[in-house]
Amino acid sequence: MSLRGRPVRVKFAYQQVADEIQKQIFDGSIKPGERLPGEHELAEMFGVTRSTVREGLRQLENDGLVHRPSPRRLEVCLPGTDALTSRASRTMMMMGVTFRDLWQVSMVTEPLAAELAAQNITDPEKVELRAIHARLSAITDDMLLVSKIDTQFHSFIAEATKNRVLTMAREPVSMLLYRGFAQVAPLAKIALPRQAEAHTHIVEAICAHDADLARTWMRRHINDFWKAIQNANLQDSVPAELPSEDE
Repeated sequence: MSLRGRPVRVKFAYQQVADEIQKQIFDGSIKPGERLPGEHELAEMFGVTRSTVREGLRQLENDGLVHRPSPRRLEVCLPGTDALTSRASRTMMMMGVTFRDLWQVSMVTEPLAAELAAQNITDPEKVELRAIHARLSAITDDMLLVSKIDTQFHSFIAEATKNRVLTMAREPVSMLLYRGFAQVAPLAKIALPRQAEAHTHIVEAICAHDADLARTWMRRHINDFWKAIQNANLQDSVPAELPSEDE
């Protein structure tokens, strides 16, 4: 007989409550902005205690699916992009993703973002993109700040695409990849000048609505970053955790 048994885990009641509400949020039965019933009513609906309901709602709040505009009011909401990105990035680090993994995906998403940004960027966004580029170009020796604004630069380009799927899909990957600049730059003196040159060409191409050139320069930029990662022998390393701003 080849069948093997193992202990069966029964979910806690609060987890089942949270899962059911989450399911109805995801399938559209409950809309963002819709108010949820009170704890007493929810307890009756699910046949559990109020403390069980309270624990389930706490989990949904932690997941960013509900929020409290007032102490006695609970509404469905969409989780913020920052929360989703941070959670996904942490998961990737726990899975041991390497710079090689991140680069392979970024070679697809980042050139696509540059191309779509060139097609869809607005005049006010051009001004902001140039301002971010100017702030980044002015930094000469603070690698942590360079990494932070570099991530902002690429995220802004993604926002200019007006494609929410691309924006959300690339964000956790790019957050980890560009974090690597703080690790690479001290080992490669040419890293900052090459970054500045590539960013200049990318900005000009996007602002000129030259989608082909924007894609080409972004691809060169990401590939150049990969070469720097290889030179630093970090290609199969997991991105290091950056210090918080308070440290």
